[in-house]
Amino acid sequence: MNTQKMPLKNSLCLLLAATIWGIAFVAQSVGMEYVGPFTFNGVRSLIGAAVLVPVIFLLNRSKDTASAAADPSTSTTTSSPYKTRDLWIGGIACGIALFAASNFQQFGIKYTTVGKAGFITACYIVIVPIIGLFLKKKCSPFIWTAVVMALIGLYLLCITDGFSIGLGDVLVLVCAFLFSLHILVIDYFSPKTDGVKLSCIQFLVCGILSMIPALILEHPQISSILTAWLPILYAGIMSCGVAYTLQIVGQKNVNPTVASLILSLESCISVLAGWVILGQKLSAKELLGCIIMFAAIILAQLPEKSSAK
Repeated sequence: MNTQKMPLKNSLCLLLAATIWGIAFVAQSVGMEYVGPFTFNGVRSLIGAAVLVPVIFLLNRSKDTASAAADPSTSTTTSSPYKTRDLWIGGIACGIALFAASNFQQFGIKYTTVGKAGFITACYIVIVPIIGLFLKKKCSPFIWTAVVMALIGLYLLCITDGFSIGLGDVLVLVCAFLFSLHILVIDYFSPKTDGVKLSCIQFLVCGILSMIPALILEHPQISSILTAWLPILYAGIMSCGVAYTLQIVGQKNVNPTVASLILSLESCISVLAGWVILGQKLSAKELLGCIIMFAAIILAQLPEKSSAK
C-alpha cells in the first residue's frame, strides 16, 4: 500500500512545482523590465537559498526530537562523511546546471518569441529519455508514446507562427539540453541526500555564479532591485525556494522521463494562468494542446502502476 502512495505523492509535488513555475512567468516578465537577466536570476536564487535555511533548521530540530524520543542514544549521531560529500557534490553540480540553463533561457527569450521559447525549452521531455538511454535507463513504450503526445500538445499550445531557427532558438535549445542534464543530476543525487539541503546549496551556487557576471556586465543598483521587489520575491520564494525543492523531493523514486513530462506542464499552466489572471483567452488549438498534454501525463503514469502491481 505504501509503494502505491509514494509515486502519487511525488507526482503531485512535481505538478505543484510546474504550477508555481507557470504562474511565475508573469512575475519573471515584469521583473525583467527593471533588472538584467543575470541580476534577476542571481537575486532570486540567493533569496531562494536564504528562505530554505530556517526550513532546514526546523526540519533538523524535528528529526532530532523524533530520534531522541525513539532512542536517546542516537540523538547525538552525526551524518557520515560520504553523505555529506554527496550533498555538496550534488548541490554544486545542480547549481552549475541550473545557472547555465536558466541564463541561456533568459537570453534566448530576448531573441525569439515566447511561443517558440516555450516549445523549444519543453523539448527536454525528449532529450531526457535519449540521454537516459546512454545511462542505461529503460523507458517503456507507454512513456515513449506519452513523449510524442506531449510534443504534439506543446506544439499546438505554443507555436503560433512559422517555425524558423534563429539565434534565440539556438540559445533556448541549449537551455533545453542543460535542463535535461539538471533533471538527470537531480535523479542521481536526490535518493542519496536530503532534498531541502540539496536545493539550498544549488540555489546558493546558482546565485553566486549569476551575480558575478551581473556585477561585471549589468552593474545592478539597489533602487532597481527594490522597484522589482514583488516579482523578485515571488520568483525567489515560490519559484526557487518552494518549486525547485518540490522538484527535488518529488523526483525521488520517479522515472526522470515521467518527471520531465509532469514538469513540462509548466507551458500549459502558464497559458491557463494568462487566461485566468490576465484575461487572455485560449484558442481552440491551445485548448486541444492542453488536453493532449494532460492525457500524456496520465499515460506516463500507467507503467508505474503496472510495475508496482
